[in-house]
Amino acid sequence: MFKPDPISLPIQNTLPELHDHLLTHQNCILVASPGSGKTSLVPLSLLQAPWRNGHNRIIMLEPRRIAARAAAKQMACLYHETIGQTIGYRTRMEKVASSKTRIEVVTHGLFLRHLLNNPFLDQVAAIIFDEIHERSLESDLCLALCRDLQKNLRPDLRLIAMSATPSLSQLQKILNCQIIENKSRIHPVTIHHRQRDIHAIKDLPKITAAEIENVYYKNQGNILVFLPGVTEIHRTMNILTLPDAEVLPLYGELHSTEQDKALRSVSAKDKRRIVLTTSIAETSLTVPGVRIVIDGGFRRAPQLDGDTGLTRLLTRRISRAAADQRAGRAGREAEGIVYRLWTQAMQRSFIPHDSPEILSSELSEFLLICKTWTDLMGTSIKELVFPDFPSNGLLEAASNLLTLLGALNEKGLITDFGKKIIQFGAHPRLASMMLRANSNEEKALAADLAALLEERDPFCKNHDQSCDIQTRLNWLQTLPHNQHDKELWHRIHHIGQEYRKRLKIPLTQKSLGNPAKLLCAAFPDRLAQKRDEIGSFRLAGGGSAYLSQQDILAKEKLLIVANIHTQKKARICLAARMNSDILPDFILNRSRQVENISIDPTTGKVIARKQVKFGRLILQDRNDIAPAEKAYPVLLSYVKNNFYKALNWNEATKQLQSRASWARQYLTEEKIPDLTDDKLEVHIEKWLSPWITQINNLKDLKKIDLKNILEAYLGYDICQKLNRLFPEFIILNHNKFYIDYTQPAPIISAHAQKFYGIKDTPSIAKGQIRLQCCLLSPANRPQAVTSDLKNFWKEGWKDMRKDMKGRYPKHHWPENPMNDE
Repeated sequence: MFKPDPISLPIQNTLPELHDHLLTHQNCILVASPGSGKTSLVPLSLLQAPWRNGHNRIIMLEPRRIAARAAAKQMACLYHETIGQTIGYRTRMEKVASSKTRIEVVTHGLFLRHLLNNPFLDQVAAIIFDEIHERSLESDLCLALCRDLQKNLRPDLRLIAMSATPSLSQLQKILNCQIIENKSRIHPVTIHHRQRDIHAIKDLPKITAAEIENVYYKNQGNILVFLPGVTEIHRTMNILTLPDAEVLPLYGELHSTEQDKALRSVSAKDKRRIVLTTSIAETSLTVPGVRIVIDGGFRRAPQLDGDTGLTRLLTRRISRAAADQRAGRAGREAEGIVYRLWTQAMQRSFIPHDSPEILSSELSEFLLICKTWTDLMGTSIKELVFPDFPSNGLLEAASNLLTLLGALNEKGLITDFGKKIIQFGAHPRLASMMLRANSNEEKALAADLAALLEERDPFCKNHDQSCDIQTRLNWLQTLPHNQHDKELWHRIHHIGQEYRKRLKIPLTQKSLGNPAKLLCAAFPDRLAQKRDEIGSFRLAGGGSAYLSQQDILAKEKLLIVANIHTQKKARICLAARMNSDILPDFILNRSRQVENISIDPTTGKVIARKQVKFGRLILQDRNDIAPAEKAYPVLLSYVKNNFYKALNWNEATKQLQSRASWARQYLTEEKIPDLTDDKLEVHIEKWLSPWITQINNLKDLKKIDLKNILEAYLGYDICQKLNRLFPEFIILNHNKFYIDYTQPAPIISAHAQKFYGIKDTPSIAKGQIRLQCCLLSPANRPQAVTSDLKNFWKEGWKDMRKDMKGRYPKHHWPENPMNDE
């Protein structure tokens, strides 16, 4: 077992117990306080473990690049070797390892890709999960996949989880193992709370700077200051006025040479050091010489916005567990002091632990890795064991995005393109963009776009700068003069070079092409269409976003948005203009061609509204007169819903309906169709359809002769019988009398004079139905109705004659109309 010389670290007392346990058990959890040396000594102590059985490598997983590099360098120093020999490391930006490397410190993301390429983990004897309590999304995934591999194919694989937090019961169930706890204590730490809380984050740099200067003169030792982000770090540095101190920043985006300045060992000759850091220094890292911690009490963390489906960085209060972790930095090497910039009352309101990322993060990459694992090993995502299982809503959103990108098919299975995305080693959005680039020039452009999107926006502090991503591409062409901008430029340039390697194009390849086309392949759900208000846009994936009305893109009809910052509402930070008339194939192939046939309420014409829809957007919208074959079902539906209004139900049609009804009563042996309104409405397709197939407006619908249509529906033979037995009219005394069949009994109406000379009441249906006779006055008002004319002439006529003769003396009113012709 490796024993470092000449140093002694608290973890050394626990290493023998760890070794004995791993001789007979697959897994274990090692709990040791910050500064105990577990990160440096545990991997080294396992180099000669007998259970390695020819497997050469031990992999230790670190949550951050800076921690991976620092841990590897520390181990190499203890082993008295140059980094890259027995001990090496790999991060996204660097690889320092060789064929001799036996301990490799790797970030979670790189390890996941290694695992998918080599799912049996050949030559790997053990995986060490450092800082397992942090519960990043990638660490949860690494643990689940390694545990599945161990259960099914590699029972000889050792899994060792290390943490400074003893509350790991859920992890213990997953690994089915014991917890080995290092009992050594860290150095005592004195904690001071501020008398007043900081309520506005904008006040934090000023208050922090004042606290640093106050503490600097009251105490001895280097100072570690926790701030939420890069902006607060630089603002605080600009305020500080301590000429005798070395003020250093420490954050993930910082160049490695600058990070090393904060992590280098201290000597008596050095100036006192003040290190301003983000939460990156909470765990894993030891910042040498720290005796004092000043904690601002805030952190910046990603959170998924359920309304927009976008992940946003939120500045929020830390948890009590994080506060304890930060305080532990002061007691790693000696007694320490912690100054917390919040009150004890505020401390009690802090949540106990930070929420695991798996419960609130965007899960597209996570889900694609799980789908790939299913494809490789046959284990579904539901069979993988996580400390917390993600919600169905987050998984569904991730699945929808991956399907839109083409990484999953409609059945939710990984596609060949999805496999390429996983192999490429970038977020699915960016991998999709780069893999869909065609020419070398376009691939170089995609690489530059991906590099820009992965790093901080170079113009994020310039609020007057347009959000047009082309301005960032132009900025990338020339090395800036400002030192801070130079560092960012070099990082972006380096990432672009790395992506050029993966795309197998020359590193010097110049970029050329349309950024909007490429961005569509990465952010199809963020295609944005202008709304009525200038600068306001609707997103294809739902919700809306805005940009300044003074921005050069504010009046564009269509944008593709690459970066959105959400606070009270979503603000567009990076975008490219899109030509709405020439949409890229990626969008058109995923668009829906929708045709809606409807009736124009103004003109009555049947209109075919043709739309190209993508997500929530209508990209194209055009109205044409619908051809008759497409108008037919719309008109038929209209008639069904507006039965009396849509058609011309004139008197002749109503009479035919009634004649048919009378015929159905007296000609029971005939199968006469029922022409009542209710039945016609039910069977409308039978009798009306053939007559409206060539019509495409309501006006022509009104012109249809319903009487002819219904006669055709009845058929020739029935119509002939109707005309014989239930005629439309009869001839009496050379006069034509139209019969009204809509009354309770068929009736003929005419001036009284036309009935003179008619002795017997006329009848129809071969005498079965006697007609009602309605005698009208010269003013066309009914004066008498009778079904027995002969009797009426004898008895009823006298009274009518007397009345009519008095009112209409000029007309002929005979005493005996039966004999008057």
